Amino acid sequence: MPQGSRPPETTGHLPLPPGGPVGMPSVPPAPVAPDPTTTTLAVLLIGPAGAGKTSVAKYWADHRRVPTAHISLDDVREWVRSGFADPQRGWNDHSEAQYRLARRTCGFAARNFLANGISCILDDAIFPDRPAVGLGGWKRHVGPGLLPVVLLPGLEVVLERNAERSGNRRLTDEEVARIHGRMAGWYGSGLPIIDNSQLDVPATAQVLDDILARAIASPPKW
Repeated sequence: MPQGSRPPETTGHLPLPPGGPVGMPSVPPAPVAPDPTTTTLAVLLIGPAGAGKTSVAKYWADHRRVPTAHISLDDVREWVRSGFADPQRGWNDHSEAQYRLARRTCGFAARNFLANGISCILDDAIFPDRPAVGLGGWKRHVGPGLLPVVLLPGLEVVLERNAERSGNRRLTDEEVARIHGRMAGWYGSGLPIIDNSQLDVPATAQVLDDILARAIASPPKW
């Protein structure tokens, strides 16, 4: 070896790479918030008559970036023409049987849509104090991934909206007030509630998307 030269840095017969500074570990990327507009979902919109469930559900379904269906329990109930048991004329065995049948039909349709990659939003006026026709039945018929959200504006708002209805969809003011009062039982239930008294349909749909994004990230227990 020539005078003054240094031997190569080796270990055995394997040359070592030249030394260099050790870089700091990179910061992991921030988690991306789930996007409810591109996720296949099953949503149940709950609320009294005049809450705007159908309008919000249709708008929400119309403005998603993935195929989405709107399923209205009232529409399905009214498939029965002759012999329709109208609950407004009294809740009895016939009206309850037709309600249960309509709910099963909606549940079957929702599962079929979901199995084919199509989201769905269902709407129904479910009372928190009526387990016979309550939330548990929807969970059984649609599946455990169903995301319920309550739409509950103030009484004066639902009275005004109900006055614009016609046919058997329009209720008396007394009935609207009674239903609205019973819907207040959803407070304290743990379900997300949207007071859309001061919100138009697009703004309500945006709040709904915000709630669903949180529900996707942390599925609710109900």
